[in-house]
Amino acid sequence: MSKKNKADQLGFVYSTNPDFQFNPANDEVVETLAPAEQKLVIQLDNKHRGGKTVTLISGFQGQEADLESLAKSLRNFCGTGGSAKDGAAIVQGDQREKVMQWLLKNGYTKSRKK
Repeated sequence: MSKKNKADQLGFVYSTNPDFQFNPANDEVVETLAPAEQKLVIQLDNKHRGGKTVTLISGFQGQEADLESLAKSLRNFCGTGGSAKDGAAIVQGDQREKVMQWLLKNGYTKSRKK
């Protein structure tokens, strides 16, 4: 398949115009904030997970690779599985205390709920 016929995010697949050139939208590069500036939210979740409980760390602002790195470090520290999806790090099980301990040890700040 030629470059001009590749699908884009909006579902465009093919054009009958022989002069058409598909130019994909360039995504802006988001810089990752310093750990002290991140406002992460730690919560327990079990929705749409077959009744399994997970610790969800959301609110991360930065590049996807940095989120993957954060999720991997948290999984290693907690000794469990997990992943990074939809802008959130997921750690299997109720690991809220361990996650908070790791985040504080690595320069993330504890925010107060209003």
